[in-house]
This record gives sequence, structure tokens and C-alpha cells, in this order.
Amino acid sequence: MLRQPFVAGSFYPADAEALLGELDALSPMIPEDEKEIVLGAVVPHAGYLYSGRVAGEVYGRIKSRETFVVIGPNHTGCGHSFSLSSENWLTPLGEVEVDLELADAIRERAPILKYDSSAHISEHCIEVQLPFIKKFFPDALIVPVCVSSGDIDELKNVAEAIAAAAKSLGKDIAVLASSDMTHYETRQEASIQDKEAIDALLSLDELRFAKTVEERNISMCGWAPSVMMLVAARELGAAKARLVKYSDSGEITGNISEVVGYAGIIVN
Repeated sequence: MLRQPFVAGSFYPADAEALLGELDALSPMIPEDEKEIVLGAVVPHAGYLYSGRVAGEVYGRIKSRETFVVIGPNHTGCGHSFSLSSENWLTPLGEVEVDLELADAIRERAPILKYDSSAHISEHCIEVQLPFIKKFFPDALIVPVCVSSGDIDELKNVAEAIAAAAKSLGKDIAVLASSDMTHYETRQEASIQDKEAIDALLSLDELRFAKTVEERNISMCGWAPSVMMLVAARELGAAKARLVKYSDSGEITGNISEVVGYAGIIVN
């Protein structure tokens, strides 16, 4: 079974040649010896026209990893609160294989995780990351996790299981939180809210970050995946984080009265 592309042709080109050309245009050309060992990252998941350059700035800096655990928010409402995909994912650039060894090891430590393809069939947040992964890391595996839980203890439990499983198997992983930032506020308000959320993320303190999002009512769709990424990356040894790039949809549409924010953050 293959998970078929759902937003190819809308969020990004469905034609392989056109897609490669767009990925080249969106990503910096950084020599391999200048790239970084990245343990975690926040990357946006809007259409490439809007957020692709932010995502490309992150992916272009990552030194090759064996497996990417890609965690995204559940926009569709389908499936379990923590849904794993066991199917390989088809992209215009070829298949991306699931690391079933790691996925099973995580499930053993966090039984709340369930294999459930229904959460992934029409969900875009993980899919849009895969062409970047396939281009930059053609042999890399993935563990796709779709999350609808907002329970901090559950999020931390699964995140700790991800790190423990990777360490037990000796796998070099990066944990990616797929998330856009503030939705449909003025540019002025979005920039204020997003700065607060980003500052909290950069502190590597998941409780401070979650509290900031809740108290400021920040409409960051992937706050829960970001909590998980912070916890897992820290368990894997991360000690610092930095903002690589920030933008909003108004840079493309010209409409700054109602924007969506996009942040690219690296944790290592």
C-alpha cells in the first residue's frame, strides 16, 4: 500500500521536473561541510508559494539524517489522537519509505500511538515536507505522526518515547514539527504574537511555550507537534535553537490585514 499524494498540483507542483526546479529556487545552496546536525526543527506547511522559502531555508541547512520523524497537526479530525502511518508515501520525486523499525519501537514505549491511515489520507501537513526530504535526503526514512491531542503529559510521553527508541536503536534522527504560525490576523498583531511564541520556542522550554500559546490565544496550528519536537530534541541532546527565517502570506498576496505567519526554526 502507498499513501497517494493529496495536494500535489495545488500546494506544490505535481510534475517532477517542475517540482525540482521550484525546490532549487526555494532552497539555499549550502556546501555539505557547512551544514548542521539538526535534532529538531519547526517548518511551515502552507503552499510552497507562501511558505516554501521558509521551509527551504531550514532543509538546506540540515546535514543528512537517517530518519525524519515528521509530526503534524490533525486538520481533518480523522483518526486517533496520535496516528502513525505504516504505508510508504508516494511523491512526484518517488517513494519515501517509513522506518517501521523505529515506528514499532516508539509504539512499544508509547501505546497511545496507533497505526491509522485515516488520519493521513487527506492531511497535507506531512505531505508537503516530503518533497524537500526526498530532494535533500533521497535515502532517508520517515516516521509520520499526526496529532490531535492537546494533553501536555501525552505529548511529552510520546516525545520521550521517540527519543528513547531512537537512542536504543542507534538511529540518527531529526524531529520535525510541521506548523504554520498565527492565522488570519493583521501583520502587526501576527508579528507580535509570533515573536512571543518563537521566543518561547527558542528557550527550549515546552511548558513556557505551551503556556504562551494558551494565554495569548495564538492560532499556531502545530503547537502540539512543536511541544513534542522540543521534548524529543532535548532528550536527544539539543542545547540551543535559532530562528532561521520568518515571513507571512502578505509578502505574496499584498494583503497585510489578514496574514498567516511562517517560521523556520532549527534546534541542535
